Amino acid sequence: MGKALEQEMYTYFVQLNEAEKKSVVQMLKTFLKSRKQQPEVYTIEQYNKELEEAEKRIEAGDFITQEDLEKEMEKW
Repeated sequence: MGKALEQEMYTYFVQLNEAEKKSVVQMLKTFLKSRKQQPEVYTIEQYNKELEEAEKRIEAGDFITQEDLEKEMEKW
């Protein structure tokens, strides 16, 4: 990645609020994780565990609504 692109990413990232930063970091982790892993077969137990973890994050307010994200994107 070129320095200009890295600087542009940083410029935008520092303007985000904490919840937005967490969402972006989680997205980046997902991208990187998918590169390293071979597709695996999930058991129903694994799938349900992921759903439960996601629901806990939502209940804790650890998310950004699509509407808020779209408003933020308009500033880019």
